[in-house]
Amino acid sequence: METDNRTTILDFILLGISSQQECDTWLFAIFLIMYVITVLGNLVIILAIRRDHHLLHTPMYYFLSNLSLVDICFTSTTVPKMLAGEFSGKRRITYGGCLSQMYFFIAFGITDSFLLASMALDRYVAICRPLHYATTMRRHICHLLVTTSWLASHLHSLLHTLLMSRLSFCASNQVPHFFCDVFPLLKISCSNTALNTLVVHSEGAFIVNGALVVVGLSYARILMTILRIPSANGKKKTFSTCGSHLIVVSLFYGTVIWVYFQPSSSFSPKNDTLAAIMYTMVTPMLNPFIYTLRNDRMKKALRKLNDTFYVVFPKSQIENTPWGGGVN
Repeated sequence: METDNRTTILDFILLGISSQQECDTWLFAIFLIMYVITVLGNLVIILAIRRDHHLLHTPMYYFLSNLSLVDICFTSTTVPKMLAGEFSGKRRITYGGCLSQMYFFIAFGITDSFLLASMALDRYVAICRPLHYATTMRRHICHLLVTTSWLASHLHSLLHTLLMSRLSFCASNQVPHFFCDVFPLLKISCSNTALNTLVVHSEGAFIVNGALVVVGLSYARILMTILRIPSANGKKKTFSTCGSHLIVVSLFYGTVIWVYFQPSSSFSPKNDTLAAIMYTMVTPMLNPFIYTLRNDRMKKALRKLNDTFYVVFPKSQIENTPWGGGVN
């Protein structure tokens, strides 16, 4: 049975993270906890920034709230489907569902990349050109950077999805991954994938490396500025404002480059699955903690959010509920 002349496969089977069924329960529990922490952690960041009028109109935190939103969308594109497969043992996904998952995964991943570059640019202007910060990082400039990030990433994703849709999958429908990604699908295609590979390594590299160059140049200038600060305390204080962002950038770009910019012939399901877990689950989960642990303004915003919670749900009301211990 054929849907058209290009494919004879109606659905795919995602092989998941482990082939050992006795591990499914443990994997489901671990990744469910990670997913809940990711969604709740990033949601708290968004709410804390939205509740603080000053933070919401500060470029760094405006970008951070958008990054948290993208991280929720990014991890939600792949993890719920993977969890359902680990829980039920049914890892089947339709052909259209597979392409849709790949589209949104690439789109949110590239948006993440562009937002990290925008945040690096913001830190560069704040530290290296502080007198021009108010005029350079104006509100409409920040809106333009975020809007461009979303639009460009979806156009980029559309290109790769259209190229993938022209391929035939007639030999195997077993995808050696826990979600529909570019290289695992190219691996099982029975068509000539040279054009797809070329586009990934050229246009894809241009997009990702372009954002990485912005990050690299920004932090090179920041480092030079920090080294010129005479006091050790001043250096420490200045570096602490961008150190957390540098950690996130290293985790995200390190694993992305490892997976996507190696020769497609060297694709290794085991190694690339581990790397994919890092940038699809671990990094989005750690981001809220990395950005708040050493950030006094975010800690203050979180305390204000906590105070708001107790205004809406007073402690006395909570204690008088069955779970609050006030009812005998």
